[in-house]
Amino acid sequence: MLQLFRRSKPDHPMADLKEAKRILEEVPVNDAFKAIEELTSWLESVGAAEGFKPEHRAQLLLLLDESAQVHARKLSRDYLGAIRPSKFQENRLWLVLFAYWRQAAMSLATCIDLYATGARGGDALKNTMPLLAVRAMRALAAQLKWQSFRYGPMDPLLWGILYKIYSLAESRKFAKAKVQVYPGVPGESSAEIEFLKAVMFSASSPDSLLPLETELMERLVAHYAPGFVLLEKTEGCAYWVDLAGSVAPLRLIKPPQPLPMLRYFSAGSGLADIEKVQQIIKSTGAVPSAVNLGGAYEPSTVLDVLEHIAIYWSSSPPERKAPRHQVKSRLVVTHGFDGLMGALEPAGTLDFDEAAEESWIVQNVSAGGFGAMIPQIKGDWLKIGCLLGLQPEGGKNWVVGVLRRLSRDKPQQASVGIQTIAKSASIVLLRMPSGQPGGNEASELGILLDPLSHASSGEAMVLLRSGAWVPGQNLEIDTDGVSLLLMPLGVVERGEDYELVRFRQMVRDNE
Repeated sequence: MLQLFRRSKPDHPMADLKEAKRILEEVPVNDAFKAIEELTSWLESVGAAEGFKPEHRAQLLLLLDESAQVHARKLSRDYLGAIRPSKFQENRLWLVLFAYWRQAAMSLATCIDLYATGARGGDALKNTMPLLAVRAMRALAAQLKWQSFRYGPMDPLLWGILYKIYSLAESRKFAKAKVQVYPGVPGESSAEIEFLKAVMFSASSPDSLLPLETELMERLVAHYAPGFVLLEKTEGCAYWVDLAGSVAPLRLIKPPQPLPMLRYFSAGSGLADIEKVQQIIKSTGAVPSAVNLGGAYEPSTVLDVLEHIAIYWSSSPPERKAPRHQVKSRLVVTHGFDGLMGALEPAGTLDFDEAAEESWIVQNVSAGGFGAMIPQIKGDWLKIGCLLGLQPEGGKNWVVGVLRRLSRDKPQQASVGIQTIAKSASIVLLRMPSGQPGGNEASELGILLDPLSHASSGEAMVLLRSGAWVPGQNLEIDTDGVSLLLMPLGVVERGEDYELVRFRQMVRDNE
């Protein structure tokens, strides 16, 4: 018999598994960027091609995803390395990695949909579903992380897909089924664990962290995820989600209206675990080797991130230090050490570019700072920890602040949280004695914060250009006709171009 109606193989280079493996062997081993580009293209091709049986398509997608992991890790290290890439290279790395994770999530989710909808041949995926769900949810969480590196905007479709995949895992009873995620990589996971990792990452407020801190926070979330709790009741939980919707996780301020698809989650034993690690780092000055962070990090950086997530993993929401008042007004903003110097003395000898000023809209104000909206982001300087000069509408005085929270509502529009560190400031000439008889005395311009109030406190807060001051060095300034000796008490904060140092001050006897 001629078998005229027998199904033929799809017309695709990877229709034959042996040929697919040969193609993957030709992916460049020593060029991670090109390898990720090629594998992203193959994922899209295999995911969209007609004629594949569901189980064969799934097998190829999983194989492609496995092949990409070593290259994705290499590019991620390049992006977050101690030596920052150029802006061009940074953008290039971000785009290729985000494109990969988006395509991986889309292709795997499409495959899962064949099983969920009962498509022809979809039942053959039953035994593969725990792995497909874990891989797809991990790819979605990777998108979330890479969007967080740029502070959004977050795609609500991402949450909707994540919730649907987890809901399917719950309803088909494989949410807790553990699988080895990648061959040769230690550790198992499940759909429930991957779901908890994604929602707890979001709940841990990445919008107030630098990219390296966000990476470290994700590592800590993954390490402690087995201790997280997911319930259908509010008992002891700090956050909730609606699996029927596409809204990011919300803090449980008051119980929502009961609905069948609501789920509540908390850090569970993870909170006590990170508090123990905090104590170990403080007492030993080292990160315990048992904490898997995927690399070596400075203990002080790890401690900062642990303290950050401890606040958000707590069952009680973080308390504001001062009440906020809703307002609507304009705010003139300049940025960076040089920008603030120029704003404080625009008519002097300093080179101040007024075109560098921006106009933001204040939305709320408190004793501790501002909440503002940026109608149009200009340039790429905007990042957590940057120094700001702020002049309220109609005012002449410049307030000094630091950017603490950043969330992009649209690609060129953002909401920010600003901590006020001084209500006034003035430029001062700082003398730096050599300490040697007859030695040359160096000098440097700095910014004295709240100059009218420092005299009565016995302390002074001074902003210095990065690298201008040697730690431990005394400084001298003249202010209000008095010569002051400034003895350092410690660095309060460092940014890309500034250091904020606290000094004890003494009147210097010049006689």
